[in-house]
Formats: sequence, C-alpha cells, structure tokens
Amino acid sequence: MTAPDCNRRSFLISAGLGSVALLTAPMSLITPVHAQSVLAPTPSMRGGSNNYAANAPLVENLGTGFLVFGTVLKAGAGKPLANVRIQIWAATARGGEREPSNHGSVMTAADGSFKLEMSQVVPNFGQPHAHLAYDDEHFETVFLRPVMSSPNDTSVQAHFVLTKA
Repeated sequence: MTAPDCNRRSFLISAGLGSVALLTAPMSLITPVHAQSVLAPTPSMRGGSNNYAANAPLVENLGTGFLVFGTVLKAGAGKPLANVRIQIWAATARGGEREPSNHGSVMTAADGSFKLEMSQVVPNFGQPHAHLAYDDEHFETVFLRPVMSSPNDTSVQAHFVLTKA
C-alpha cells in the first residue's frame, strides 16, 4: 500500500467515525450557543423617573420631527411582549419635561415594538435625553433615560427586558 492510499483510507475512516459521533451526541452538545442565551432584565436608570406622571394618556403623537422607538421583551427567552404600555416624556421645543403635552403613552405591537413621534428633544440640564417608563403590576417597574449624542439627533431608541413582579 502506498502512502496516498493510507492517507485516503485514514481520512475516510476518520470522517465516518466523526459523523457517527455527531449523530449520536446529545443535542445540547451541538446546539448553537446563542440558542441557549437568556436575557437578563433591564435595570432602572438613575434619574429615569424624574418628572414621571402616572397614567399618562395614550397618544398618537406628541408633535413631529423626533422619533422615540424600541422594543419590549420578556426576561429569559426574550419573547416579545404585546399590548404593554410604555410612557414617554422629554423636554422638547414645546416646553420642559413637566409640560403635559410632552407626556404620553403608547402600546407595544405584536412583535413587542413601540414608537412615538414627538417634537424635537432639546437639552435639559446640558444633555438632550428622553425618559421612558414601564410601570404596571405585571412586571417590575423600569425607568430609562437614554441620552442622545447630539442635540441635532432626530431619534432615540430604548429597549426594555421585563421580569415578573
């Protein structure tokens, strides 16, 4: 037997044994790592609850020119949460964070997404930022305060991962 035949035979035997090993391995050994990941709950941000007004009304918009958007998922497997109320408020060209016309709520869609158009967010205490809140009895309360990189930004996104209360 020549060296190439030996190498070919060794390769075929090794490939066959490797295939058998994969077919008989427990699924946990060959399941992709990302399929086993678990989403941790979103912690509340310091300062996120400033000027919060409970039960802000559901609104179609709070003006135009700026978009706040994001998603709401359930901690653990990351299932999208539909019909979850998210409150949004910010200092805008219409006035400060306490201005009632700068407070409103939206409901998440079937895929857990939400969006709200509002007037342009302006710097408040030196930073352009928005406030978002989940505050309901079904999950733990979460307040977010995403800061924009520039006062010229025309959108901001925020994502919630909620855990049972």
